[in-house]
Amino acid sequence: MTLKTIKSEQEYDSMMAWVDEQFDRKVKPDSPDGEALQVALLLIKSYEDVQYAIPSPDPIEAIRLKMAEKGIHNKDFVGKLGSKSYVSAVLNRRKPLTLTMAKFFYKELGIPASVLLA
Repeated sequence: MTLKTIKSEQEYDSMMAWVDEQFDRKVKPDSPDGEALQVALLLIKSYEDVQYAIPSPDPIEAIRLKMAEKGIHNKDFVGKLGSKSYVSAVLNRRKPLTLTMAKFFYKELGIPASVLLA
């Protein structure tokens, strides 16, 4: 197998088949074949990151999902984030999610900052 960047689905499938063969052979990681396998896996990951990119979740949807999982309602944030109408406006996208709110949701709901600030 010649290791090179993957540019098509056919090359991807071929590389995946080769990797499967290497796993079946149980190559040692520190052997020359093991080194080639590691490079192939990096090439596959690079191709998948571009071709099958996972979009970032919507911050408000992530908040709503975590609220549902934890049984939290809008009214539970009244006083912590503002009035009932303000909390509702934020969760219904009529008001923007501020940095202060993102910090609050990070601490209260455990939502990663990368999701909240996307």
